[in-house]
Amino acid sequence: MRYLDFLRGLHSHLQPSTYLEIGIRNGGSLALSRCRSVGIDPAYNLTAEIDGDLALFRTISDEYFSRPEPLAPFGNRPIDLAFIDGLHLFEFALRDFIYVERYAATGGVAIFDDVFPRTVDEAARDRHTVSWTGDVFKVLQVLERYRPDLACIRVGTQPTGLFVVAGLDPTSTVLHDHYDEIIEQYITADPQDVPAEILDRAGVQPPQRVLDSPVWEVIRAAREIGASNEQLRPDLAESLRTSLGLSPTGAAGAAGTA
Repeated sequence: MRYLDFLRGLHSHLQPSTYLEIGIRNGGSLALSRCRSVGIDPAYNLTAEIDGDLALFRTISDEYFSRPEPLAPFGNRPIDLAFIDGLHLFEFALRDFIYVERYAATGGVAIFDDVFPRTVDEAARDRHTVSWTGDVFKVLQVLERYRPDLACIRVGTQPTGLFVVAGLDPTSTVLHDHYDEIIEQYITADPQDVPAEILDRAGVQPPQRVLDSPVWEVIRAAREIGASNEQLRPDLAESLRTSLGLSPTGAAGAAGTA
């Protein structure tokens, strides 16, 4: 399944009321949204037809989230769903996630693109290939290590996979507090040391199986009744276990990489 087809299905199942996209490029993924949406990209060039309640910002995410009220375009409502597909460097992808989680709704969901490079060259920080993921794959390792409370799902979409993170907790400061330590440990010079589990797509879930999971119904129901993250977490963990065979840390439990 192509990643845009998966995203279309996830929008349908999750039915977010707010959607944020970082790195909109030509608007192909942004056009899938049917709710109030915000797109952030310093160099977007829309070619897709977009018909909806949309605010575009031609800037970088650091600048956008430094604003006094980054949720103002959403009417100050939190973020239900976010797609992170900006600059393909690990530190920027991680920082984008920290921003998104800070302003996320209960049960908020974030999706990273390009997490499964097919070759070491494709994972280089200094781009020298046509197809390029950069070292975004390191986000999987960091979240599964530092945030075992999150529901992490590796999804085998084409061409280079997605990483779905559910149960976002805007009260968590773990990644912010450890950011410098993480960057020092994980940023390395090319060629990147891409683990075999990444190149082999270990622990990856079939896209349709993920879409068919009752996880999204659990999240929608929690959002509708205003449940807290503490109330949502047990139901989310049980849904992951029974429908996808995952621990709360998703692929970490399946692949043994925590």
